[in-house]
Amino acid sequence: MLTTLPVEDRRKALKSRHRQDIVAAAAALMDERQATDFTVDELAQRADVSRRTVFNHFASINDIVSEVCSDVLSAAVASLTAVPASDGPAVLDEIAEAFRNADLVAPMAYLNRVLGDGGPAVTAHPMALRAFTELSERLSAVMLSRHPEADKLSVHLLVGALTSGLGVLYHHWHCATGAVDTPQSRRSWARMLDQLLETVRTGHAAGPAGQAGQPCPSSVVSSNHPSKGQTLNG
Repeated sequence: MLTTLPVEDRRKALKSRHRQDIVAAAAALMDERQATDFTVDELAQRADVSRRTVFNHFASINDIVSEVCSDVLSAAVASLTAVPASDGPAVLDEIAEAFRNADLVAPMAYLNRVLGDGGPAVTAHPMALRAFTELSERLSAVMLSRHPEADKLSVHLLVGALTSGLGVLYHHWHCATGAVDTPQSRRSWARMLDQLLETVRTGHAAGPAGQAGQPCPSSVVSSNHPSKGQTLNG
């Protein structure tokens, strides 16, 4: 109970609960509307907090959406706990097994539904790509806790390469399949994931063209891509 904790601890617990409530409310609104077009007032009402409390935790709706996306993709981190820790420096093997075990297609298809523009040439949404960056931070922390003897920079470089590669895969998979959850799209994702893992393991020598499908006409996702959402000033 919060009332049995010291004052400072109660404040921290309340702050943490409010943040969780805001993110959960945003996730619920996104799921209901299959979009991110909710207002700050709607979010505050759903989370049972004031507008000021929302401001205290997040600078923009996009920041909240990004945290929801990161939570959606956290399956990879959760699946890592099921992979036995190796006695040797097999960090790549552990992450590879975790990625293969994690169901990333379902959450990525969900993110496409709620974030996608719906146009004929949809590109991967910046909020989804941002979630891969946050996934990198979570994975790095988990791997360093599992391998405290490992070189910190080496772990960050490896995890960064893999999660950045996931962002690239997401874009190509999105272009090739429309980011839908079907048996065919799952097979496509599995092939691309195998190619990523093999590339990181053996190096970046160019292989035969067309192994994982053709890229979209615009294969680079611009950082200026319009995002659904709003700043908290509105």
